[in-house]
Amino acid sequence: MKKLNFHPSLLQVSYLVIYLILFGLIVYIPSLINNPVHLTKKLILEEEIIEGTLLGVLFLLNILILNLYKKEESRQKLLIRKINDDKKSVEDKLDDSFKYIGQVNVQLQQIKSIFNNYDRFPDTRNDFKKTLIYFSERVFGIVNASWVLFRIINCNTRKTISEQLEIRHGFTSEYPRISNKMIVEKQSCVPYTAVISNPQNLNILVTCILPVDKINNDERVFIQAITNEITMLFVILNSTYYKNSDKLLIDNSPDKSDKKLIPES
Repeated sequence: MKKLNFHPSLLQVSYLVIYLILFGLIVYIPSLINNPVHLTKKLILEEEIIEGTLLGVLFLLNILILNLYKKEESRQKLLIRKINDDKKSVEDKLDDSFKYIGQVNVQLQQIKSIFNNYDRFPDTRNDFKKTLIYFSERVFGIVNASWVLFRIINCNTRKTISEQLEIRHGFTSEYPRISNKMIVEKQSCVPYTAVISNPQNLNILVTCILPVDKINNDERVFIQAITNEITMLFVILNSTYYKNSDKLLIDNSPDKSDKKLIPES
């Protein structure tokens, strides 16, 4: 957008016209006053006094008009500067809005990729593990973290039922030691961030643990939606309604084929 500039042409022309009028009066006064002015019989104003007085008044009037012109010029410049500043502020806010809209579009794509990318529920332990890996990749797309740990906890015993640690490509990390008790009691896990699933009427809890101090609200909402989705898939996987066995398909023991060990918390 074009920047506004100060064009004092009208103000300058007005001042020039008034200045010429005053200058003309100053030049014309000596020829206008040729004789003394008799105010009374005793009070007589000499020609030189009248001319000097009028010239002084015109001179003072000229200074007054010059000061008024400068003040108006400064006021107009300040007004133009304020308009330009306000316009720049609006442009910055508009740019921020466009950036935010772009971020929202990216986040919407993330949501679609999270919840619309599979056409069947996992029905084996290996399928569920692949699902956790898939969701880990989605979290990497949301938060700039070097690793993601999904953990499913039995709320009654506070023991780990299952978990999956995924490390971003190109990074290394030791196994994070985080207490299940702190997670279940929703205590702070600094320097980590733990996002917990919403459902409260289950005896299990799904949490996503990240190696960052803090995440913004949008990131937390998306990750919590992922933990809720994992909770639903886990319940379906272990539901006796769909399975003929009462035993959980995912037991409390670590997967010996997996290099990651599940610590007791």
